[in-house]
Amino acid sequence: MRLEGSRPASCRHRLLFLLAAKCYWFLAVMQGSEAQEHAHSIRLEGDIILGGLFPVHSRGPSGAACGEIKKEKGIHRMEAMLHAVDQLNRDPELLANITLGVRILDTCSRDTYALEQSLTFVQALIEKDATDVRCASGEPPIVTKPDKIVGVIGASASSVSIMVANILRLFKIGNAIDL
Repeated sequence: MRLEGSRPASCRHRLLFLLAAKCYWFLAVMQGSEAQEHAHSIRLEGDIILGGLFPVHSRGPSGAACGEIKKEKGIHRMEAMLHAVDQLNRDPELLANITLGVRILDTCSRDTYALEQSLTFVQALIEKDATDVRCASGEPPIVTKPDKIVGVIGASASSVSIMVANILRLFKIGNAIDL
């Protein structure tokens, strides 16, 4: 049995891409402070950004937002989106000179948490007035603009998708696609 030589290069590339995404997710969860804000998210740069809402974790025990990792309905669906985006980005004829990016968020299998997470998608559309804000040095702050999401894939439950779609519709973000 040949392990490394038996796989075509494109298959190895996909596996490395998915492994990198999983590692990023794991590292974000394990780090404290700065990463806590985005502890349950994956972000890949692109010209056009697609949002994703998946139940990567189960509902947490009392008081905790998230519980155990859900392989079947969470990780696999997230991997399917990452794989599809990877395939689209690698085909030079489909989207010539355009790269798709993603911002995938974990719903933790809770509708209220999913709704809270979906507000991340509308942050780029809300104007923030920082004209009166100054750093201790007197310099204006460096404000990083959040990604502008053009559409959202997910969530896995129709009730959550309907709530999220209603929020996103207020900000004219593409309709959520129910899984």
